[in-house]
Amino acid sequence: MKGALADDGGRQASGHLISEVRARDIKISQFSLSLFGQPLVEDTILELNHGSRYGLLGRNGCGKSTFLKCLAAKEVPIPDHFDVYLLDHEAPVTDMSALDYVVASAQAEVARLEALVEEVMVEDGADSPLLQDLYDRLDELDPTTFVTRASLILVGLGFKPSGASLKDGGATIDKKTKDMSGGWRMRVALSRALFIAPSILLLDEPTNHLDLEACVWLEDYLATYPKILVCISHSQDFLNGVCTNMMVMQQQQLKYWSGNYDAYQSTKLAQDTNTMKLYKKQQEEINHIKEFIASCGTYANLVRQAKSRQKILDKMEDDGLIEMPYEEPRFQFKFADAGDLAPPLISFSEVAFSYSGEKRDYLFNNVSFGIHPKSRLCLVGPNGAGKSTLLKLIVGELAASEGVISRRSGMSIGRFHQHSADVLDLNKSPVDYISGKFQAKYPANRLEEWRAVVGNYGIPKDYHLEPIEKLSDGLKTRLVFCEIALSNPHLLLFDEPTNAADMEMIESMAEAIKAFNGGVMVISHDFRLLDKVAEEIWVVDHGLKVFDGNIREYKTSLKAKFGYKK
Repeated sequence: MKGALADDGGRQASGHLISEVRARDIKISQFSLSLFGQPLVEDTILELNHGSRYGLLGRNGCGKSTFLKCLAAKEVPIPDHFDVYLLDHEAPVTDMSALDYVVASAQAEVARLEALVEEVMVEDGADSPLLQDLYDRLDELDPTTFVTRASLILVGLGFKPSGASLKDGGATIDKKTKDMSGGWRMRVALSRALFIAPSILLLDEPTNHLDLEACVWLEDYLATYPKILVCISHSQDFLNGVCTNMMVMQQQQLKYWSGNYDAYQSTKLAQDTNTMKLYKKQQEEINHIKEFIASCGTYANLVRQAKSRQKILDKMEDDGLIEMPYEEPRFQFKFADAGDLAPPLISFSEVAFSYSGEKRDYLFNNVSFGIHPKSRLCLVGPNGAGKSTLLKLIVGELAASEGVISRRSGMSIGRFHQHSADVLDLNKSPVDYISGKFQAKYPANRLEEWRAVVGNYGIPKDYHLEPIEKLSDGLKTRLVFCEIALSNPHLLLFDEPTNAADMEMIESMAEAIKAFNGGVMVISHDFRLLDKVAEEIWVVDHGLKVFDGNIREYKTSLKAKFGYKK
């Protein structure tokens, strides 16, 4: 069975299905995918096995999200009895509560399956082998347990039970989606995906709108997903806890590895090391043969030997020479030394805050601390407790309800927040945007110098002069970091900086933060980044307190809170 060529927003895909009627696995040969005529994957094998949970890896801009959209739209020949769900947008703005939306979605799925049963009965008869799969799926959904199971999932993802107080922020399961932020509506959509539990579940950065508690819950929940899961995530902890396989998009191919992320890294390193040894040995042999052939001259007996050696060389080439292991170009950046300022850079003295200004609504009260040039601070705590609010107070975007906030004169702040990429001028190219911001600071820079600047932050040269709107979310994040670094900050405030970053970007980010000579405060759900950079863990939850331990110990405490054994 061959997939029809599909075209959705410049996306095109094709391939041949190799499958039996009731197969629970997907195998597609000659799979190809392109976007706006640019090939992303060419003539490769796409294989998804029932019970496997795949972590999809690849550099920013390689086409991971496009690949998931291709699968969700069934632009390759995925059989009708496979239901596919992609989490890529929030639940709509409606008068329905979070619970009602999830339950209604499940009811719609039951209706779809019942209609499909009727269709199969008419077309293939009562003996169709597909009917048992459909009946099993209907039994699995079990409408009598809809409300209970949907409520458990919603609460696991951070919603409060029906009727609970929202004094400290957040949302209850009976709150209408029209009254929620985009982040909470994304949680509703994720709850729907988990509740429906489709044959193929596709998740694109599912932890982006979650706090650390919800990340721990989701990791545990997905660790036993019994069908096919394909997940894009920048979190190595999450990939280690959830995935059984890694799928890597690289060099326009899909490559598969058994095990979680750490196992993939270990196996790949060992394999590359061995391949490099064999490659060097073969290259030495080839060079030796070539040197011998070149030295033979015109003597008859030596010419015969040269021809014999040439045949050996030809056979080696025909059989396929060992290739040097492929390595992605290494990406590194740094934050410039902005100069010394006397500590503290920021000080809070008995600060209290509420959005209403009323004491009964205080997110925190009597908070006092200082941020110094060597501070490496991490803010943790549930969503709605005030972590982002604290950063807004630091930069002066909000004013304290009580107390005093002092900022060091002459201090420059580099701030990244979840909507930083949204304020980029999408009509400008990366070079035009950055040069326009900093030409006065670097008047001698010409076009090539500015191209080098954005190139240093991982923007591929093909995109330097293209509109920013053509960049992936990950590449837009790199451009924001370029802008922050050029501003020479004394203090870095990062609110979820990893949301659109790939592994390479996060690794470089961690190294840049560690080498930075100013102060740093980070909010992130990425345990690995925090493990690398955080020296103090501050818990924001009904106030602010210092956690006695590191981020790994904090994660262990969250697991203990939920009663998880892993």
